[in-house]
Amino acid sequence: MSEEEIVEQLREAQAEDGRVSCPAMHAIARRLGVDPAVVGKTCTELGIRASDCQLGLFGHGLLREGKGRVVRSNVEVSDELAARIRSAAPDGCISCAELWRIASEFKVPRLYLGSAAETIGVKITPCQLSFF
Repeated sequence: MSEEEIVEQLREAQAEDGRVSCPAMHAIARRLGVDPAVVGKTCTELGIRASDCQLGLFGHGLLREGKGRVVRSNVEVSDELAARIRSAAPDGCISCAELWRIASEFKVPRLYLGSAAETIGVKITPCQLSFF
């Protein structure tokens, strides 16, 4: 895998608005056998904006239209799920990757997990793509 391959794949994945979605970046990382952070950093270096964060934190619409984040802070979260998230976030922060694992474990959408963390006051960091 070379940086040129990542650049080529990112260019091919760009939408009409020039952005590349989070799912597309993860697919590129899997295809090329690299860590998603490498793809995200290359995206940043190229000035390509990301879209459609799978946890709802960014890229869902245009910021100038008052959009971007779709996480909510008022979803219903079961005591069991809240306890599981908090146990993985002893310092009040949980990684994107850990939330993905919990979403799989509880068989709930990743987008819901972003809102669940927001609702119970757990900050999501770091991003697997190194955007935050």
